[in-house]
Amino acid sequence: MPLRSIASPPSATHGSEAPGGSGAPTLYRQLAGLYEQAVASGSLSPGMRLPSVRELCQRHGVSLTTALQVLRHLEERGVAEARERVGYFVRHPAHAALLPAVREPEVHEPLQPDPQVFAGINERISVFLEKARLAGPGVLDLGSAMPAPSLFDAAALNRLAIGLLREQPDVLVYGPSAPTTHAEFQQAMARHALGFGVSLSPDEIGATHGNSEAVNLALDAIAEPGDVIAVESPTFFGILQAIEVRGLRALEIPSSPRTGISLEALELAARNEPRLKGVVVVPHLQMPLGSVMPDSHKERLVALCVEYGLALVEDDIYREFVESPQPLRPAKAWDRPGEAGQVIYCASLSKSFAPGLRQGWMSAGRWHARVQMLKFARTRNMQSWSQLLAARSVGSPAYERHLRRMRVQLREQREASARAIARYFPQGTRLSLPPGGISLWMELPAGISTSRLYDEALARGIRVAPGAMFSNTGRYDHFLRMSCGMPFTPRVEEGYRVLGELMAAQQRPAAAVAPGAARLGGLRA
Repeated sequence: MPLRSIASPPSATHGSEAPGGSGAPTLYRQLAGLYEQAVASGSLSPGMRLPSVRELCQRHGVSLTTALQVLRHLEERGVAEARERVGYFVRHPAHAALLPAVREPEVHEPLQPDPQVFAGINERISVFLEKARLAGPGVLDLGSAMPAPSLFDAAALNRLAIGLLREQPDVLVYGPSAPTTHAEFQQAMARHALGFGVSLSPDEIGATHGNSEAVNLALDAIAEPGDVIAVESPTFFGILQAIEVRGLRALEIPSSPRTGISLEALELAARNEPRLKGVVVVPHLQMPLGSVMPDSHKERLVALCVEYGLALVEDDIYREFVESPQPLRPAKAWDRPGEAGQVIYCASLSKSFAPGLRQGWMSAGRWHARVQMLKFARTRNMQSWSQLLAARSVGSPAYERHLRRMRVQLREQREASARAIARYFPQGTRLSLPPGGISLWMELPAGISTSRLYDEALARGIRVAPGAMFSNTGRYDHFLRMSCGMPFTPRVEEGYRVLGELMAAQQRPAAAVAPGAARLGGLRA
């Protein structure tokens, strides 16, 4: 059937799509189903452009929000792909989803660790890191969530740095900026934030040593030892470490691999946990799930935090890796302005611009003055050098071109990794392809322990990130996070093959890796 003959379902009216209501998911899924059927029947062939958001609105009489949900749902299903500034296109079969998606959480209430087997996250991470250190050099790292150095334009960064030194030859002599954040950096980040829907005064912005310091400052500002902080489950282990080292308690909230944290479970925690002070979320490409929180979800999350007096610490380090035809708005966009704000927004340029600078920034809302005091008491002023380099780059045409190239390269690496997983990993593996980012999260068949796999893989010269690193609950030992930050080379593919072999050995009763199994090597990454 021709594209124009795809008709709207009977329920496609504006009145049926209240944000967050039960009608909206049915409507956008109905519309997405029509286009999915057209692809399956051959009416829409690979490479064909799908209707734009505006065209969907006109054709089916739906809102912009519902039209965007249709396209994103098709993308999540592996039917469509977003191309920067061009639109959505039918994916080539080689790029389609090869494995079923990771399942949604089965419970919608806060998760508690088992006290009989609980060990602190810092102790467990230390054990994993020490094992990796003892494995020696030359290990193939398929676990770290960092883009490869080759994805950055080192020559362009060097030219930028040399130009800054010529312009300000004394920049390294006069010491750090005073006050704590350079005015030029504040203005640049305020303009940058405006581009993705957040209006901030330059005075609200503070520079930090990467995103980690921003999150740590936020936790210090909102809580005292013994207090409770809600987190997504699973979540980045660095967040769990920051909570534990402060004598706080992490309360894990079930989270969807598609939409993020369960608001129902979070509200239940807010009602029943008197010492709950805040919640930490990663709304875009959540680590490790890869979920992207819908706008309606963000809006409800901010409203919930305002209602219960909770601080919302928004860790938005991966936003610029999301492949989307329009910039994604963080939860901060729904926050109250200025020092009435309930959202502490944390971001960084370490993943997207220059990892070596460790340049982060934050806007702390009502906790702004306290964060400034804590920052000054600990590290005093920030150096001007890295702030000025970032200020001269972020938002420039060259920076946007760099991001576009990086997103394309990362997409190719994710898809190559997904094909290797489908080829080499055991039957029953579940994998969700996120709309961007540098890692993949997968659910392995029951009976496979990724903590055991970590040891076995290290013995073969491969490092992975087992699911146990991302939770205190013990629920994720059959899950695995794999890095897609490095180019997919023959050595990387061989690493996936070896991992599949080790998993198959775990599935065989009393099986063991052959004593003579070779350590991965010989092929260059």
